[in-house]
Amino acid sequence: MSWLRTIAILAMVLSLGLGASPASASSFRTVDIMARDGVVLTGNIFTPDTPGPHPAILFITSWALPNVEYLAQAQRFADDGYVVLSYTPRGFYLSGGYIETAGPKDVSDVSDVIDWLLIHTPSDPARIGSAGISYGSGISLLGAAFDPRIRAVAALSTWTDLQYSLLSNQTRHLQSVGLLKLAAELTGRPSPELQQTLSDYFGNQNLSRVTAFAQVRSASTYLDRLNANRPAILLANAYGDSLFAPNQLTDFFTRLTVPKRLELRPGDHAIPELTGLLGLPNDAWLGVHRWFDYYLRGVDTGIAAERPVQLQPRGQDGYESYPSWNAISTSTARYNLGEVDWRSGEGELVSSARTGWSWTILAGDDTVAHGGAVLLTNGAEALTGEPATAWIPSVDRDNAGVWQSDRLTSARRLRGAAHLRLTVTPGSSGQTTVIAYLYDTDAYGTGRLVTHVAYTLRGAVAGQAYTVDTDFPATAYDVPSGNRLSLVIDTVDPLYADQAAPFTSMKFSSPWSNPSYVSLPLQ
Repeated sequence: MSWLRTIAILAMVLSLGLGASPASASSFRTVDIMARDGVVLTGNIFTPDTPGPHPAILFITSWALPNVEYLAQAQRFADDGYVVLSYTPRGFYLSGGYIETAGPKDVSDVSDVIDWLLIHTPSDPARIGSAGISYGSGISLLGAAFDPRIRAVAALSTWTDLQYSLLSNQTRHLQSVGLLKLAAELTGRPSPELQQTLSDYFGNQNLSRVTAFAQVRSASTYLDRLNANRPAILLANAYGDSLFAPNQLTDFFTRLTVPKRLELRPGDHAIPELTGLLGLPNDAWLGVHRWFDYYLRGVDTGIAAERPVQLQPRGQDGYESYPSWNAISTSTARYNLGEVDWRSGEGELVSSARTGWSWTILAGDDTVAHGGAVLLTNGAEALTGEPATAWIPSVDRDNAGVWQSDRLTSARRLRGAAHLRLTVTPGSSGQTTVIAYLYDTDAYGTGRLVTHVAYTLRGAVAGQAYTVDTDFPATAYDVPSGNRLSLVIDTVDPLYADQAAPFTSMKFSSPWSNPSYVSLPLQ
């Protein structure tokens, strides 16, 4: 994949030009490390020129990127007195073996790399950290669960529950998983197990096997081991991560009993960390340096005294801090879905319960409401501050349900995961999907996407009512006074492989015993 090679070369050139200190006090070399099964892993290592023992950091590369990825940051850590070893996981580029997708062989490789590090470098066995972006972050967490020598972890743009990433609400993610598949085929050698899993996934078959594949590769499966080993864990992700949505992290973070920190920022997968890979100033990497300096070098960076939850609200430069994830919201605003007016094709979002109504749309056709393109849309928001938009008056009311609130008399500071409860009745049997979009809509009808969620019913029976009860991905977003909240629900989005079949119908309703509503966690 040419763009991946271009990024790798650019990272190497810029890291040498921007990341290296003019008076570097470390040496650099490439290395080959043999794993216990004979597979050779390729890497590079910076070693301080001063006598050891030194704290050590493993950098594990991202999916489909080579081990030059971290050169800029590795050089800076080495200049601060760390031994830094970056390696490419098995199956990619010049490392041997097959892509095991953070499976047991990848986990044992972490321990083998640590063994090699302690034999061949002046590293302190009591001060070892592991870090990475995306694929490297997930392997770092899994490695810390199985090797207690890892005392600190920095997991950037990470996953903790791969099943949630692949099949949240039983919905398959077409663009994100398709991108991972293509990148693996062009830069590595997918294992037979991975090939079979992807075949099942895109074939919409044997999804229980996909789930089993994912569970083995999820840090949440080994939470008890992590809590027993007690590494200090830094988690950092983007609200709009289209590969690893943030809700899996917030639950995982809450259940961790180790020293911990959670940082969430605007953007998409690996976007918040990108400029740091090029040696440029970067908040995410600043946090990584402060984290490792405190827990591995023993330098009082002040990070342990700070509140452990750090949120950068979307469209803002500053950060908010909280003592826990549960503390980020102090109240809940519930908006009930009202009856849809047949003349406007629109209903109200109101505080009082509205029940006894129903509204039927034509399913299987897309509308202007959408979640954007993987990496690009939410990634652009990190740079411009502007999320995906839709002109709400242009949403086809034949193909979507639309509900809007009155204009807000005060700002709504949304912090956390909004919740949707909705009764749906498919018009045909089989599989069907609904996608709900929450917008911040201005006086001109332009809706800025706050958050969205997809929900798939498998084995649905025509004419039978089902309850959609789900959280939206968590976010930190301020809806200005004078704007409206808009809820759009349709049945097709290009982000997802699952959608309602064409020429079918979907009925939305709000029974008196089970009112339909959306609730917002507010600060």
